Amino acid sequence: MADHVRVQDLGDAGDPRSPSPDAQGVGIFYHAKIVQDLTEPDGVRLLAMTTHATDDVADGEPVRFDTKIAVMLRSDLEVWQRLNVTAFLVSGLGQRAPEVIGEPYADADGTGYLPMFRQPVLVFEGSKEALAASHARAVSRGLALSVFTAALFATGNDRDNQAAVRAVRRDDLDLVGIAVYGPRNAVDKVTKGARMHP
Repeated sequence: MADHVRVQDLGDAGDPRSPSPDAQGVGIFYHAKIVQDLTEPDGVRLLAMTTHATDDVADGEPVRFDTKIAVMLRSDLEVWQRLNVTAFLVSGLGQRAPEVIGEPYADADGTGYLPMFRQPVLVFEGSKEALAASHARAVSRGLALSVFTAALFATGNDRDNQAAVRAVRRDDLDLVGIAVYGPRNAVDKVTKGARMHP
């Protein structure tokens, strides 16, 4: 794997905007998936992400977001810890920022399913020091932020989780993961220096 990773959202160019109703007032909601994993001639790995819209978006019409959801994990975590931490970190985002949640899903038989995020969730990893620096940048910019500390691996409920975080000063938190949401450029600055999760 190359030392540097570049992430490209297909359709980034142009006037970025959040999803909104179209001229007829029909609500449009969007979802995303990773569709390509490419290696460019310079050896840089390129993770190309594309989005698709439900219902009323014309084929080929670009879907753009002016916000970003990013999760950053400490690079020394076990696989089960990475999955657990990521799930907990993003669990409160819909409450803080309801606009990130799309429409409920349904299959061809009409079975209903819960809604999901309307946009990609980018997962990064970095050292303990890089994580602390990203946390400080997110706090200084006032972005929506969630944290998971090493102490939470030993707890089993939200009451004890909150007590464990509250007992430690901000700069002394033993962070193993953070999630951040906000304007695209601001989130990019928070995650600067981190690498995409393999």
